[in-house]
Amino acid sequence: MNRKALYGIIIALIIPLAIFLFVNSLPKAAIPKPVFYDSSSSVIKNGKRINDTFWHHIPDFTLTNQLGQKVSFSDVSLSDSGKIVVADFFFTHCPTICPGMTANMKRLQSSIKKTVDLGDKTASFVQFISFSIDPERDSVPALKKWADRFQVDPANWWLLTGDRKTIYDLSINDMKLMAADGGNVDSDFIHTPLFILIDKHGVIRARRDKDGNPVFYDGRDPASVAKLAEDIVLLSLAKDQNKESFLGGQLHIIAVVMLITLVAVGVFLFLFRKKTTTQ
Repeated sequence: MNRKALYGIIIALIIPLAIFLFVNSLPKAAIPKPVFYDSSSSVIKNGKRINDTFWHHIPDFTLTNQLGQKVSFSDVSLSDSGKIVVADFFFTHCPTICPGMTANMKRLQSSIKKTVDLGDKTASFVQFISFSIDPERDSVPALKKWADRFQVDPANWWLLTGDRKTIYDLSINDMKLMAADGGNVDSDFIHTPLFILIDKHGVIRARRDKDGNPVFYDGRDPASVAKLAEDIVLLSLAKDQNKESFLGGQLHIIAVVMLITLVAVGVFLFLFRKKTTTQ
């Protein structure tokens, strides 16, 4: 074996090893964590304490969308084949934050289409849901008018109206969000400006700060909405995280094997050159 061939082997081993070590040293992106839990338990198994948390799930519901169709949460979530859901609360007579929130949701929808799958024109793995907190006035025609104003794509974005109690229970009891009925006075309807990220099993998720507290996504803030877009992608890529890949958990072993191989090639090269010199 000539010297050039040996150098080629060494370079072929060094480059992937260097790339692996560099990538492995980068900070890992954190998948958004579950937020609200119903209960937790702790048991001793094989001498080890195991903690188990039962996360709160958004219950199924049936409401009416901007096309006049009856739709249910179970149509898009609550299953292994379900969708990620982004939800918010609004009303069409809102004089303040609602137009900006809807515009930001539209930008979010468009950005997800471009980021994840260029061939998926509707970003079908995610469903956007906007609940009206003024269902009496927000009839189907009112929602359709709002949808047309913001060019809402009904393929994966519902504007929902229907039973008042269902909507307010979802906001206050299930999503733990502020909501107050202001009667017929537009400015007295109080609702959250947050966009809520829900995984395909109906569990609310969010980022965590350095102290472990949840950091939600402000629908008025483009920077916060951009973080939500990132987390939607992370959550979508983690959808099969319980299924190990062929090389899952083996990368460090591969790196060690490559390093040993590199050392062996180096020793072989040294002995080969020494033998050639003595001859």
